Amino acid sequence: MNHIPKALNDELNDDPFYTRCVLGRLGGCGGRIERHHALIFAGRQLQKKFCILPTCHEHHMLANRKDIKERFDWVLLNRATDDELKEISKAKDYIRERSRLNNIYGQWT
Repeated sequence: MNHIPKALNDELNDDPFYTRCVLGRLGGCGGRIERHHALIFAGRQLQKKFCILPTCHEHHMLANRKDIKERFDWVLLNRATDDELKEISKAKDYIRERSRLNNIYGQWT
């Protein structure tokens, strides 16, 4: 686990998006909000705002479960710009993956 750099942490603290679990629509949310590094790139947690998601403790503990991970990916890929995704699309085409997930879950807002 990496610590979030202070400047990025301050930015997350000021953003109202980070006050509720991103998977709240699935139900089962409760407890405190934690920050989940939802994307590993080059063997490390990516320290970019779009990759760090607010989750309730329950969803954070289930983050490696296939259906939960896929929903986290759906959210973070829709929060990223095409340029941000192109930067990390080396072994996996994240723009194509975003399109695939949007076909399953719809456009994330």
